[in-house]
Amino acid sequence: MTNIYFESVLMAWSSIISNKMRSLLTMLGIIIGVAAVIALMSIGYGVQSSIESNISSLGTNTITITPGTGRKPGIRPAAGSMQTLTYKDYEAIKNLPNISYAAPLVNTSYVVVNGNKNWTTRIYGCTEDYAKLSDLNVSEGRFWTAREYNERARVAVIGQTVATSLFGEESPIGQKIRINGDPFTVIGLLEAKGYFFMDQDDRILIPFTTVQERMLHITYVNNIAISSENSSDLSQIETDVTNLLRLRHHIATGADDDFSIQNSQDLLKTMESTTRTLTIFLGSIAAISLLVGGIGIMNIMLVSVTERTKEIGIRKALGATYEMIIVQFLIESVTVSVAGGLIGVILGIIISKIIPYVSTLTTVLTVTPILGSFLFSVLIGLIFGIYPAQKAAKLNPIDALHYE
Repeated sequence: MTNIYFESVLMAWSSIISNKMRSLLTMLGIIIGVAAVIALMSIGYGVQSSIESNISSLGTNTITITPGTGRKPGIRPAAGSMQTLTYKDYEAIKNLPNISYAAPLVNTSYVVVNGNKNWTTRIYGCTEDYAKLSDLNVSEGRFWTAREYNERARVAVIGQTVATSLFGEESPIGQKIRINGDPFTVIGLLEAKGYFFMDQDDRILIPFTTVQERMLHITYVNNIAISSENSSDLSQIETDVTNLLRLRHHIATGADDDFSIQNSQDLLKTMESTTRTLTIFLGSIAAISLLVGGIGIMNIMLVSVTERTKEIGIRKALGATYEMIIVQFLIESVTVSVAGGLIGVILGIIISKIIPYVSTLTTVLTVTPILGSFLFSVLIGLIFGIYPAQKAAKLNPIDALHYE
């Protein structure tokens, strides 16, 4: 019995090899489908990895509190547009348990000038704790000292984009820039953070006291940022902050908060869910071409059955059983799909490796789409080969021998 099946395999291979071009064209749908699934899903995983990395670079395990709320429908000021958070709120919040760092923040836009060069950028008035919880480090120079902070000194730590725009290749450390007509000394250059929603390097950090009191002349804060060592503590911290601020702001039971809280872990989970759905969607679209490839296999196999009708009649007349004919044609269709799947896997991996070099996209190769698309291609060959195989096996030997 084993020899009979082995002969069926050899005959299937012989048929494929004798029609090389037709076999290659039959494989084409499978090749394109498998390669597309691997390439598109590697892009999806790459996007997910980039988003996770970018969110982490903004600071992990953080909570941001902004004035105003927009959680419920209706006309109300947008988050961040009100003036309901104060420096005293920050002082009360930083004493809550499980908080590693807490920092007040005020920000605005200004045109920054250096000689005949100018650049419009965001100015962040913050404390050094803000730099720590946001994972901001200097590549050159330093942050301000406690004395400079208390004296409301006009010193600045600038991002890479600002440095390039105002100083080119020249080191900005120790240089003077003018913000709103006032001179500031550049004491530090931030490490590059890249682009995430916005250019993270297009900003200037200045002592909170300097921006709030000497530049903006305000008493409120735009944000309060909090970080914790453990992500598991964020939910409790969020509850504690909500209760504290509602008490401090004398908000009645049942009334809306006059502030909003954003949890970085919630943001991360939302983005992960979105990118995961996008990845599956991309893979599903690519998998459609595998089905098209399966239809191609079935069409070619039907043609093959028609062309080899007399051969089938001879085999049946010599004692070939229904099962043997079925096996021969199924082996042929599965072999085509396996060969196409293997070529598609190689092509998909090559494309995934090339994409980062010819575009700004990042790709991440994983075993799941490679193995999944290959097994699916084999299954496609098996399923779409059944009908032609059954048609061949059901041929009447006498009619087949007289077929012209």
